[in-house]
Amino acid sequence: MEGRADLHMHTLHSDGVLPAAELVRRANQAGLSIISLTDHDSVEGIDEATAEGQAVGVEVISGVELSATVGDQDIHILGYFFDHQDIRLREYLAVFRAERVRRAERIVGKLNDLKIPLTLEAVLDRAGTGSVGRPHIAAALVDGGLTGTYHEAFLRYLGFGKPAYEKKYQISPRDAVELISSAGGLSFVAHPGPSTDEKVLLDLIKAGVDGIEVVHPAHSPELIVHYSGIASEYFLLTSGGSDFHGGRKNDHEVLGRYFISEKTVDMMRRQLQ
Repeated sequence: MEGRADLHMHTLHSDGVLPAAELVRRANQAGLSIISLTDHDSVEGIDEATAEGQAVGVEVISGVELSATVGDQDIHILGYFFDHQDIRLREYLAVFRAERVRRAERIVGKLNDLKIPLTLEAVLDRAGTGSVGRPHIAAALVDGGLTGTYHEAFLRYLGFGKPAYEKKYQISPRDAVELISSAGGLSFVAHPGPSTDEKVLLDLIKAGVDGIEVVHPAHSPELIVHYSGIASEYFLLTSGGSDFHGGRKNDHEVLGRYFISEKTVDMMRRQLQ
């Protein structure tokens, strides 16, 4: 049977729950032979994952997920097969993570203005070694009994347009693509989904992305066909995965269900060559 690949998953180094080695073991149990850790603005789990992958027979491809902006729309760019020790890439990621802390500080300030007594220390404790983001703030709100559930935190305070929302530090898609390319990697539009209109997608293609994430839990069978067609029309690669966070986003069942073929990964390797 041809191997299965999941090229979209998160560890505790961003907004996931599991350590990198544990995620690799879960992937192996789910029948996956190739994976990529795509933590937000972080490559810190790759070495640990690679070592565990060698032990259990799972290939680990370097990965990352970067945030970019097209107009007023937030876009995520996935990077694969790059040198995760690349100095320029690591310098950029350090800036991104520092800006995430500043954003968290602004969000906590807005919550405090709403008479919600959350501290930045509680948020950073929840993030641990991870690249801090809104999921950590939501979790800290729940921990402190300040909201009933994780989803309530987003619905009431943290979601787009809500009173404590703050835009994250972002770069242009072209800069994200160039950053990944300069480290020897390939770039993909992450989960375009129903919210990404054709104009935005064309702008991303013009920015030089190498492919589109076609398989994703947010994509219906019709959308998978649609984005596969666009990739074919513009001679782009395709990718996909579960966007697994270890259960934090009620995604317990996605691992092993959303995958691409080993042949699709081989097409990426050929493009790099």
